[in-house]
Amino acid sequence: QVQLVESGGGLVQAGGSLRLSCTASGRTFSSYAMGWFRQAPGKERDIVAAISWGGGTTYYADFVKGRFTISRDNAKNTVALQMNSLKPEDTAVYYCAAVRYSSNYYKKRSHEYDYWGQGTQVTVSS
Repeated sequence: QVQLVESGGGLVQAGGSLRLSCTASGRTFSSYAMGWFRQAPGKERDIVAAISWGGGTTYYADFVKGRFTISRDNAKNTVALQMNSLKPEDTAVYYCAAVRYSSNYYKKRSHEYDYWGQGTQVTVSS
């Protein structure tokens, strides 16, 4: 079992930055591929970024490429999402997700993930 707790959401003006963090419980964090998803009201949950267990492979959705960076620290059981140049359309609840996956690759689909955090609200004002 893995429990995930997100933090770092909030209200920011367009063009600003936020850093989301997700802390995982358990001693086998390094065995898990991790992902960040987001869901806006009335919309589906979309992948934002994903990272392999070792951090060597990452994925970014086209709408965040060049603006967001995913990273992880296995010694601290954390995964972060640095969000720069934020836009009003980035407003959503952001979720951290985990799946046990030892391949040096990532997972992109929400149904592939087994564990989810409670979500953190990100609001970008224009």
